[in-house]
Amino acid sequence: MSRSSKKGPYIDPKLLKKISKSKPDDGAVFKTWARNCEISPEMVGFKFDVHNGKYFIQVKVTEEMIGHRFGEFAPTRKFVRHGGKMQKELEKKAEG
Repeated sequence: MSRSSKKGPYIDPKLLKKISKSKPDDGAVFKTWARNCEISPEMVGFKFDVHNGKYFIQVKVTEEMIGHRFGEFAPTRKFVRHGGKMQKELEKKAEG
């Protein structure tokens, strides 16, 4: 379920405070655990380390990301290919 439009977008106040103190040119990277924080226009150009539950994934905010949430750019699950012995044989044939 989405957030009520009456409330407005959720933007982490601590993150906004940190952003307001610096400039995108500084190259500072801000660590955040707030995956549900919505990306606002003030964040464009900054780099964020978004926690995915195990480690941090660096996300550089661009204009296309406005309105999305940080969690969308830091996947929590790692895809391990399908297959097994048969799949490895097929891959060897495709390479060689």
